[in-house]
Amino acid sequence: MTSPALHPRLQEIADDFNEMPDSDRLQLLLEFSRELPALPERYAAHRDRMEPVPECQTPLFLAVEVDQDAGQTVHLFFDAPAEAPTTRGFASILHSGLDGLAADEVLATPAEFSGRLGLADLVSPLRLRGMAAMLARIKRQVREQREAR
Repeated sequence: MTSPALHPRLQEIADDFNEMPDSDRLQLLLEFSRELPALPERYAAHRDRMEPVPECQTPLFLAVEVDQDAGQTVHLFFDAPAEAPTTRGFASILHSGLDGLAADEVLATPAEFSGRLGLADLVSPLRLRGMAAMLARIKRQVREQREAR
């Protein structure tokens, strides 16, 4: 059985990870962690408006906004401490791959996406479950916001 197709942006990220030796994959994850955008003021000053992801080994909060445009564009916001580069890296990968996509594209993202990054032998299963939990919460928030319209 073949895995569901990834959105081209996510596929490019997965390809980048899988095209390099294991020793460089963690470095790429660290680079992603440095690229996680800062929170806009509406969340930076009000973390209570964000959802915690307790499955992550370090404190991570996320918020999802779905525009009311025809494509229902999704915007993602993450808050993770600088001293948690793995968690920040996973959040940044999801931000890079999903932010700005249509709601249907986000919802089509396979739950096992984190397993396609070739990191299973390099980071703990707990950390990969944390990334899967982030994706599950993003998708749930997208569904909830669509249903609320």
